[in-house]
Amino acid sequence: MPSPALSEAPAEAAPTPRPAALKATTLVVLCACVLVAQSMVAAINLLLPQLTSSSLRPDASELLWTVDAYTIVFAGLLIPAGALGDRYGRKGALLTGLGLFGAGATVSALATTPALLIAGRGVSGAGAALIMPATLSILMRVATPREKPRVLASWALSAGLGGLAGNVGGGLIGEHLSWRALFWVMLPLGALLALAVARTTPRTPVAQEAPALDPLGTLLLIAGLVAVLFGIIESPLYGWTSARILSAFAVGAALIAAFAGHALRSRAPLFDPRVFRSPRLRAATLGTAAGFFGLFSLFFVNSQYLQYVKGYGAARAGFAIVPLTVGMVLVPRLAARWSGVPRPVVGGGLFLIGAGLLATSTAGASTPYALYACWLLVISAGTGLCMPALTLGVVASLPPHQAGLGSGLSTSSREIGAALGVAVTGTVLAHHGGDFAGGMEAALRVVGVAVVVVAAVVTPGIGRTRD
Repeated sequence: MPSPALSEAPAEAAPTPRPAALKATTLVVLCACVLVAQSMVAAINLLLPQLTSSSLRPDASELLWTVDAYTIVFAGLLIPAGALGDRYGRKGALLTGLGLFGAGATVSALATTPALLIAGRGVSGAGAALIMPATLSILMRVATPREKPRVLASWALSAGLGGLAGNVGGGLIGEHLSWRALFWVMLPLGALLALAVARTTPRTPVAQEAPALDPLGTLLLIAGLVAVLFGIIESPLYGWTSARILSAFAVGAALIAAFAGHALRSRAPLFDPRVFRSPRLRAATLGTAAGFFGLFSLFFVNSQYLQYVKGYGAARAGFAIVPLTVGMVLVPRLAARWSGVPRPVVGGGLFLIGAGLLATSTAGASTPYALYACWLLVISAGTGLCMPALTLGVVASLPPHQAGLGSGLSTSSREIGAALGVAVTGTVLAHHGGDFAGGMEAALRVVGVAVVVVAAVVTPGIGRTRD
């Protein structure tokens, strides 16, 4: 522990000074930033019918890119954005992200063409990519070892609730207001969060050994991730074996391989790909992706099931998924107490998600909502149980000065899993034509079984604390 004199010295003289204590207001503000950034992934889905009939008159491809632009830019920039915060300051990265988020929302709200709407969504996605890793890395640098399980549970809860908030908010706006209201709301909200961050969030020390920006490596990794995400997201539209999708995957794989080769040769890479030799890191990233693979598969079919099969309105459909919040709110507090035994927590949580999806696959027009809500509670409990331990597994596998990079890896695995869940579910639904109930049953069974299999694969690795 450095002396008081060293603690007052610049970061260059004292790379690891003792950070300020974590305050409750700081935790609340940072979690609110996470919730807002994550909510914009899902909120636009419930506004697509209104957008179709609006003065913009987007075609099918433009509608798809209105949804996907945010996710692709968000997920593609997460790892470099985390490294940027580690090198130049996490609080500055967070404030910059909030500024970009608000600027993108303004462009979207004022859009007179589909291209402007898509561009605004992309700018907001870039802001979200700075927000997510910065919030988690600040918390990990400020929290004490005893506080970290509780703090991670709160952060993971906020990320999960963001998807629910997007469903509820998008449903309410879609039923009662113009689609532009979604983006206008984000402008003052982003400004309020930026002011709160400026007043409540401490600056964390920047160590000299923090990762360099590595322009070539950053470009290769971003381009590779974007190509892979493009292939995943567009696959339901063009087919997994189409030339367009196979080319996207091939280009993405080649670019990521080129990044790995460059990083292994570079003296100052964006990050060393050999970190994935850690069984704990591999298991935690795969487990995180699997959890969100299942969760966003459910999000994708839920609103359609409730509206097309059960006959609910958009607002009612948004609120009907609220039971998913119960386990996410209550269970992480219990999971934090069991942070010392991650194997049963992670394995049990992922198994509950898979089992809940398999149960939900049996839902039909005659299924009582109360029974459907019980299955949502099972999925919710599984998510609340495993996500804090999985997030800690990623972040704790890297040294403290790479907290932003670890946060970017964790969030990137979430977003890739989410995109894959939507793509696989959309593909299965497309194969069933107009039979939505049959397609939903098949899709959720495929996803549920996949999550259970991953639970069995990752559980042994997650227990490794020293590699």
